[in-house]
Amino acid sequence: MTVDRQRSRQPKPLSAGAFQGAISSFRLHLAAEAKSAKTVRMYTEAVQWFAAAHLLRETRRTDRDQVCAQDIQRWMVWLLGRYSDSCASNQYRALQQFFGWWSDEEELPDPMARLRPPAVREKLVPVFTSGELSALERACPGRTFAQRRDCAIIAVFTATGIRLSELAGIRCDPDDPLRSDVDLWRREITAGGKGGQARTVKIGHDAARSLDRYIRVRERHAQACRPQLWLGVNNRPPMTANGIYQMIARRGRQCGIAVYPHRFRHHVSRTWLDRGGAEGDLMELNGWTSPQMLRRYGASARSARARPQLRPHHGRLPMTGGRAI
Repeated sequence: MTVDRQRSRQPKPLSAGAFQGAISSFRLHLAAEAKSAKTVRMYTEAVQWFAAAHLLRETRRTDRDQVCAQDIQRWMVWLLGRYSDSCASNQYRALQQFFGWWSDEEELPDPMARLRPPAVREKLVPVFTSGELSALERACPGRTFAQRRDCAIIAVFTATGIRLSELAGIRCDPDDPLRSDVDLWRREITAGGKGGQARTVKIGHDAARSLDRYIRVRERHAQACRPQLWLGVNNRPPMTANGIYQMIARRGRQCGIAVYPHRFRHHVSRTWLDRGGAEGDLMELNGWTSPQMLRRYGASARSARARPQLRPHHGRLPMTGGRAI
């Protein structure tokens, strides 16, 4: 293990001292803007880390009004020397949101107004090979509740590439379509995206069959009356996002594949662009409100096309937005 990785795993100081009052107000602002709980936590912790590790330790700053552009620049240099480019970039965006809000709130100059974010070196986005997808499908054969549930989860991830939190939040009520997010006849799932922006994603016939098999066995579950689609085994509570993540990783280890839920999102997005799908449609299907991720996947797809001898065979085309890709 490298020194950098050891440092990155140490607990981050988050005691913001005199800056905590402003950070708490920032948290309230983010919540009022309907930001997700994850976004609120990430942004506020980023500002707390900056205040605790830099402003309080390395400077004599005791008030937000004293913070200048050089403080941000020194913090970015420190981050880039110890953490990844993406970590520094995420920290920059969080601080940018905080200081932009504070400047508007108090009618003060924004210390980040003339700064540029740190450059992030693009990495190839990993996709699955047809052999890997087939191995994942074979990782949970059988007719038990857990096997059919896990097979359905993998099928939905493969078909849609939806976010982990979106998949965990899917509701099911076979007796009331208005309270269910799954429409097997139309092969559609309503996914609750970031900021409460729901959208409809399409699945193929294979994924619909997997879901149908799971829902049939789910009807006999002791907690079938619960609204959550993904129920636990042995009368345990419904699966959380963390539980789904662990299941996916475990199924991947069973067949020797490094699998995490977001890799399905990479696969669907990269494959869409690699096969000439419209970029605007991909933004809509993935629920993206900015082209940032589109640029990332687009660069990865262009790199793959430039090296055809290294391009994996993608096998069956996943269904997204009603089209085969």
